[in-house]
Formats: sequence, C-alpha cells, structure tokens
Amino acid sequence: MYKTLLRPLFFCFDPEKIHHVTFSLIKFSSKIPGFTSLLRSLFVIEDKRLERQLFGLSFKNPVGLAAGFDKNAVLYNELANFGFGFIEIGTVTPKGQSGNPKKRLFRLKDDKGIINRMGFNNEGLEAAIHQLKKNKGKLIIGGNIGKNTNTKPEHYTEDYLTCFRALHPYVDYFVLNVSCPNVGSHAKLNDKDYLEELIGAVKKANNLFKIQKPILLKIAPDLNNNQLDEIVELVATTKLDGVIASNTSVDRRGLKASDEQLASIGNGGLSGQPIKDKSTQVIKYLAEKSKKAFPIIGVGGIHSAEDAIEKLDAGADLIQIYTGFIYEGPSLIKRINKAILFKT
Repeated sequence: MYKTLLRPLFFCFDPEKIHHVTFSLIKFSSKIPGFTSLLRSLFVIEDKRLERQLFGLSFKNPVGLAAGFDKNAVLYNELANFGFGFIEIGTVTPKGQSGNPKKRLFRLKDDKGIINRMGFNNEGLEAAIHQLKKNKGKLIIGGNIGKNTNTKPEHYTEDYLTCFRALHPYVDYFVLNVSCPNVGSHAKLNDKDYLEELIGAVKKANNLFKIQKPILLKIAPDLNNNQLDEIVELVATTKLDGVIASNTSVDRRGLKASDEQLASIGNGGLSGQPIKDKSTQVIKYLAEKSKKAFPIIGVGGIHSAEDAIEKLDAGADLIQIYTGFIYEGPSLIKRINKAILFKT
C-alpha cells in the first residue's frame, strides 16, 4: 500500500513540506482509538532473539531510526509503533535555528537517494527537553547533538557540553555529530586533536553524573583508510563507547541523476542507496582494523532486509534507517527483523 499508493502521492509534493504533513497525519491518527494497536499489530515484532545488549543498554531489536527524521523529538512515541528498536532525535543545538535557506531537501528518485543541506535546523535544546519529558518509555532514545551555526570556533565545545548536560536526564545515549557536511567549520570538527579535546570534555562532564550515558561519534562515509585508522586510534585513546558509520556523503560519483539535475540542486549531503556500499566498506574496515574493539551502528543505504544483513555481516551491531524508511515505508522495519530472526 505504501509504495503503490502513499509514496507516489507523497512524492508529488515538496520533500520538506510533505515531511511536516506526514508528522501531523501520524500525530492525528495516533489519537484515534485503536489506531496505535493496529499499527503495532501490523509492524511490531516482539521476540527475545531480536534483543541486543550494547554499551549497557537493552535494545528490543537492532533496527533504529537515524537522526534527522525526528529532529525536535515530537514524534518518537508514535514512531515507536512502527517497530523500531530505538530512535535517535536531533541534531539538537543549544539555541533554535532555522538552518540553511530553502529549498534544501531534494529527492533523487532514480537513485533512491536524497540530498539535503538542512543545516541543523531545529527548535533548540529547551524545545527538545519539553518533548522528551513526554517519553512513554517504549524504547531507547538517542540524543544527537551539535553546535549552533553562528558559534565561534573557541566555543564549539561549550555548545556540545550545553546540550550534553541538559539532555543527560532525558536520553539513553549520546551522539556527537561532527561529520555533517552542511554546517560551517566542518574541517575543524574532523580534526583529530580537536576531537580528542571535545570527547575528553564531554566524558569529563559525563563522569559528574551518577549514571554515565554512552557516548558515540558519528563519522563521514568519505574518510580514507588513514583517516579511519585515526578513528580507531581515537576511540581507543578516548575510550569512546562506539561509532556510527556513517553520515551523508559529498561524493556524487556513479549517480543516475544527470549532471544538470545535480548542478541545479547544488551542495548537500547524499543519503540512501547511492552510499550503501561506501558505508558498508567503512563498517567493515573499522570492525576488522579494531578487531571489533568497539560497537558500530551501521547506517547508509539500507532499503531492504538484504541491505541490513549486509551491514550486520560487515560488523555492525545495530543498524539505522532514514532514507530507506522514506522510500520503502514502515514495513521495511518488520522485514529486516524477520530476516534477522530467519538467520538466528
């Protein structure tokens, strides 16, 4: 039904506008008596064999929703009814910001991809906390945090710390988003020395809480082997809890989209099927190079159960979907979980 009826309808409209309309529809429908029960009966699989224990947390299943979909934590309770094992909200910045000028979200239909240059648009820290206080405890929530666009370089770390301290009581794990290509000073955020400083500061803040929360680093899919070696070393040195591989890509090679179409779109991060192999290679390299010394959450181009299994076989402990959720619909989560059970 989704791919034959809903997706063609949704794809008639601007991607960003239909995203907000869909949120409103899900919110409204979830208030109809019996609708939530219907969704759960259609999409949720409850099976002990799907459970995963990772960095001290118990995940109901290994299929999560990546950051960027529910930026402001307004729909995570409802999205839980589609069968996710965890949901990552954000990217959250200390202050609300409008992000980059519109139009900034584009579909590559022939490639089953998306290009975005959203620029960390979100309502800010206080708005996210307001929503997270409504958590019904259905599943694990991750907090993806970043810096405000106008923050000066000498204050980057304080932005992350502000988000970390304030969100700490409300999320189960944290992700330091330093690899989004759509924010300023991208180069500094990927500098190894700066990352050591940032991670060290966040871990120090974590130790002041009675219960410490896992801290992960989200990396780009465009890193070369030398840079990935540095990531492995960085995780070992800082004792990070894990890595999310990967964020969106700036690489445009091999796309079916025409040069004219890509030129009209301009800059932005590419997600979806075009980066599937690239992200899998990053996962495999990290897993083999580190000898599985740390957990990896695999994300990038998962549009089928086979894609998900490929990520897990490459060394991912958990997976996340985003663009695949938009192209394939909510049944993708159930299909992945069924495939995992089949392999068990």
